[in-house]
Amino acid sequence: MDEDEFYRVLRVVGIVLRIFVFVTFAFSAIIFISKVIRFERCSIPTVNCHPILFYFSALLSLYKQSRPEVPPLCLILLGITGVCRIAAKQKLFCIYVLFKPFIIFFKPETVEVLLSSTTLIDKSKEYELLSPWLGTGLLTSTGKKWRRRRKLLTPAFHFSILDEFIPVFQEQSSILVSKLQYLVHEPWVDVVPLMTACTLDIICQTAMGVNIDAQGGRNTEYVRAVHEIGESFMYRVLRPWLYPNFIFKWTAYGRRFYDNLRRVQSLTKRVIKHKRQDMEAREEYAVIEPFSNHSPSQRKKRKAFLELLLEHHLKDPSFTEEDVSEEVHTFMFEGHDTTAMALSWALYCLGQNPEIQQRVQEELDDIFDDDIDRDIEREDLTRMKYLECVIKETLRLYPSVPFIARECKNSFTVLNHKVPPHSLCLILTCELHQDPESFPEPEKFIPERFFPENSKGRHPYAYVPFSAGPRNCIGQKFAMMEEKIVLANILRKFRVTSLDPRDEVLVTPNLTTKNVKPLRLRFEPRSIQCTWLFVKDNFDV
Repeated sequence: MDEDEFYRVLRVVGIVLRIFVFVTFAFSAIIFISKVIRFERCSIPTVNCHPILFYFSALLSLYKQSRPEVPPLCLILLGITGVCRIAAKQKLFCIYVLFKPFIIFFKPETVEVLLSSTTLIDKSKEYELLSPWLGTGLLTSTGKKWRRRRKLLTPAFHFSILDEFIPVFQEQSSILVSKLQYLVHEPWVDVVPLMTACTLDIICQTAMGVNIDAQGGRNTEYVRAVHEIGESFMYRVLRPWLYPNFIFKWTAYGRRFYDNLRRVQSLTKRVIKHKRQDMEAREEYAVIEPFSNHSPSQRKKRKAFLELLLEHHLKDPSFTEEDVSEEVHTFMFEGHDTTAMALSWALYCLGQNPEIQQRVQEELDDIFDDDIDRDIEREDLTRMKYLECVIKETLRLYPSVPFIARECKNSFTVLNHKVPPHSLCLILTCELHQDPESFPEPEKFIPERFFPENSKGRHPYAYVPFSAGPRNCIGQKFAMMEEKIVLANILRKFRVTSLDPRDEVLVTPNLTTKNVKPLRLRFEPRSIQCTWLFVKDNFDV
């Protein structure tokens, strides 16, 4: 091809691209204008302002008020929370985002309509922005595919499988405790990275059967990549013009998103490859129906999560390697990030409430007879009743998942209001959990609210940290066992102090409920504290 011909081809390509861009924008403009002309408000209480004016004025206000230490998502959360308080009597609220109705659910009786439904199970279209990472795994899939996946994966979280994970919880939390012992002389510790590394090791060793040694300093780029993917996702959600991939990938956030995606996929590929090789080496492709009965002889043959996926892949060609990867991505993220934040917030709350922390430690001392080194067993977990209430109260104030979003394909009725089709239904979990009708003095940390006698009569959908209904969290028992063991091992050896009051700790809604600044805690060995109290009491120091 000579130079003239090359330039002719280049000009043709340029003309085609310009035509494509023009047609795309013309088509979008036609759709936009038609929505302006046909726009009608629904009967649900809303802001008395034109959607376009409301959207851009809110966006401008965000840019003016946001600062590096106060990101836009913090302001959005505060704004929506304020609107919910104003509309408390109506129990439902609608915000239009460029003509699309966002229905805010924040009362138990309205949340029940949404979560208990067997038809309103489709996640919002915004979750599709995560499809390059999570594909259509259990978190994001819908319809028949979701039902098949749920049925396939539920046995991997059977109680007998969970019992077999207790030694792993114990081993990894012991590593965490040993790391904390080196940090007792530090003025403060940012607890979130420590919890994240621990929970990542736990989910990989239990569900995936692979040890990645995140607490040993390896694979730290995975944790950072997941965090930045979440930031890119939330940045994109607020800007509908970035929804098309061909636009987003050319932005700075888009380039960072795909760079981090490659890092995350690299680790999950290594995990799958390592497990496949391990299974082949052990020749475990036996013709045994996993989870077929509950006899002691069969328990040893139960398969962990990734083994179950790989065996199903080998038996059913329609379940491809890509399907395996989708679920591994989903569970590696959901299984470590949500639990890490729950543990971090629990320690923070205990550090803010020393009298509650002391009561937890008294319960643990009673269970273990003051033996701070004995391994935790299954029977011990059932006796940690007050610690369980502490975890529940933590998840009330700081739910790991800040919101639950569903796409409404068809209209339905809630509180005599008709929700229009194609609405986004948003359950604001943090506001639901602060409803004073369900939880008197909602801003106070009171674990006793979850005592059986105090929970009696409370609306079943007033507290949904693991969601509820058909799409409830498949791993909630796994998470509770893990959190009990990790917290118990820490609190048996350390006294925790939080250095920042609650009104100075900013919370931002990301893929999970995140802190903006480091969550500063101080750890002191309990043995030193106990010795000092003994000396003081006996010798009047």
